[in-house]
Amino acid sequence: MSDARPNPDVLLAQVQAAEAQAQRGSLRIFFGYAAGVGKTYSMLQTAHQAQSQGREVVVGYVEPHARPETQALLTGLELLPGKEIEYRGVTLREFDVDAALARRPELILVDELAHTNAEGCRHEKRWQDVEELRDAGINVWTTLNVQHIDSLNDVIGQITGIAVRETVPDRVFDSADDLELVDITPEELLSRLQAGKVYLPEQAHRAIQSFFQKSHLSALRELSLRQAARRIHTDVETARRERAVVRPWATADRLLVCVGPSPTTARVIRTAKRMAAALDAPWLAVSVDLTGAPSSSPAAQQIAQHFRLAERLGAESVTLSGDRFTSTLLDYARSRNVTKILIGKTNQPRWKRLLFSTVVDDVLDQSGDIDVYVIHGEQDQRELTPRSRSVAQTQHWRYLISTALVALTTFVAHGLKLLHIADTEANTVMLFLAIVAWTAYQYGRGPAVLASVLSVLTFDYFFVPPFHTFAVADAQYVVTFAVMLAIGLVIGTLTSRLRAQVESARQRERRTSALYELGKQLSSLYGNVFLVGAAGEKIAEMMGGEVAIYLQQASGAPDLAFGHKSSIARHAVSLPVAQWVMEHDQIAGAGTNTLPNAVALFLPLIGSQRTHGAIAIRVAHTERLLEPDQRRLLEACASQLALALERDQLAIDAANSRIQAEAEQVRSSLLSSVSHDLKTPLAAIAGASSSLLEATALDEDTRRQLLETVADEAARLNRLLENILQMS
Repeated sequence: MSDARPNPDVLLAQVQAAEAQAQRGSLRIFFGYAAGVGKTYSMLQTAHQAQSQGREVVVGYVEPHARPETQALLTGLELLPGKEIEYRGVTLREFDVDAALARRPELILVDELAHTNAEGCRHEKRWQDVEELRDAGINVWTTLNVQHIDSLNDVIGQITGIAVRETVPDRVFDSADDLELVDITPEELLSRLQAGKVYLPEQAHRAIQSFFQKSHLSALRELSLRQAARRIHTDVETARRERAVVRPWATADRLLVCVGPSPTTARVIRTAKRMAAALDAPWLAVSVDLTGAPSSSPAAQQIAQHFRLAERLGAESVTLSGDRFTSTLLDYARSRNVTKILIGKTNQPRWKRLLFSTVVDDVLDQSGDIDVYVIHGEQDQRELTPRSRSVAQTQHWRYLISTALVALTTFVAHGLKLLHIADTEANTVMLFLAIVAWTAYQYGRGPAVLASVLSVLTFDYFFVPPFHTFAVADAQYVVTFAVMLAIGLVIGTLTSRLRAQVESARQRERRTSALYELGKQLSSLYGNVFLVGAAGEKIAEMMGGEVAIYLQQASGAPDLAFGHKSSIARHAVSLPVAQWVMEHDQIAGAGTNTLPNAVALFLPLIGSQRTHGAIAIRVAHTERLLEPDQRRLLEACASQLALALERDQLAIDAANSRIQAEAEQVRSSLLSSVSHDLKTPLAAIAGASSSLLEATALDEDTRRQLLETVADEAARLNRLLENILQMS
């Protein structure tokens, strides 16, 4: 029975989050897919309802867009005076955050969350004004269109062909306490545009020809609906965590397919893919590791191939560790809000299923509200690789060694008995149990089981009267044999499991240490050459093979940055494979179904903003790199390198921006300092020349003095300009 008590750390985090939220003002966003869907109108209508219920409502800023219906709703609401700012000869009206803080209402309406403030305001963006109001404990209602969400900016640009400059960070959108979707059909919105209810007729005509095309509006509407659905899903998951709900809430389907070493698992995975596609639901491929078996074992190789199939079909692969398959699987399924589990049907005989419950029976009994689909699988002969067959063949030697160890123990026990040293039956039994434990530790569970059975038979044949026969004269020995066999099996199972878990822990420690060393090296280096050099050498050391790293040039073509002398670089296919990997952000190369004629496995270097290149690894057995643990290690190394390259590029961009800013500051200071020196000779020239033109009765000396002044000041001005040009 699983422990369903809430996690104390989770409870503490929830209490701290609730305390922090209680001190901040709430945020409610009226969300739509385009201008004119009625966000501001809906916000003002809801504000009137809140005011009628006794809440203190103040309009901080509302953009009426000359819409009579919207302007009419402002009647009866307290309006906060705006802040007027002169900008390039135009008076702009902006939201006055200081006046709002001084007024400090319970609820304030601030329209257009993504608006960019004019120069002279405290913050560059209006969402920063809203954050300051929330920090002061003021509740805020605002409006936002889907095209202004930062993470969707490039998607919106591809759909509409128009770059949206004003964006709101995703964290601000996600921090909203309430999201109200304001939605109308694209046809209705176009009708409102044509009727002049959104823009003036000329503006409406241009809008319909560009941004407000029906295809654009349909795509934007879908994005807004998806964002609202994602937010609702997040709220549901938060509610489940806060209430420590164990049972899944079937608000949306999520599938989980059980992955095991059986060749029939491939059909179960493909069935899960078809069901997930039909339901438009995400799906997980999950394996439970009960023994911590090494990755070189046939079972681990088979599971790794099934994981590759599931990932190729779009699943998220997860490996769990636990003592009991059913409880571990179902606890994880409930934590991920899984609604349907797919598991393969076992081919055990009916009598065995009646005597011993199967995994399928246990899952069905304990699944609760989760639907379980039992799929009958068909063996796929293609699943077993040559390497897996070779590994399976080597296992026979373990059983031969196990048999030899039991025979050796028999001779030792017989010799001790002849010498009357530890010649009691209990000591003999201890010798056989010791060799069972040793066999389990060295060679695994299978040879240990064989050693247990052989030990009982040998003990009966050589050490229990009547000797040299399997007949038993005293019935009490039957109990001895049964207990000896049971203890031997338990010792063998526990010892082999402990050994496997110790080996698994060592592997995890090595991977963690390797990632730590790689991250430590990359954090102390700058420059692409040094970063790829350090990463390439470290990954080659970890994997025991060759490594080549390709970086993406400005033209988009790959450039070999590390591993120039490797066989990877000399192979003609490597460059096109690296190009494909960078363009598609997917693994390809040897051992995969994409460009398998390559000599190495290629992984993309995906950063937070773009793909920086590709890394290629070549080892003796390429399929070993595709094992789940090894693949995660490689992906983690590639991610660390990509982030290091991105950090280095950001540092270069920041340095260039700083240099440009300093150059601009120097230029501004220079122009400011020389402006007076430039004006002085110009004023003198202008005064002397105007005197010459306007005055008609000047004597010759005066005219000459004025001309000399013009010439001297012109020469002075020329020297100043030459000095400025030389300095620039």
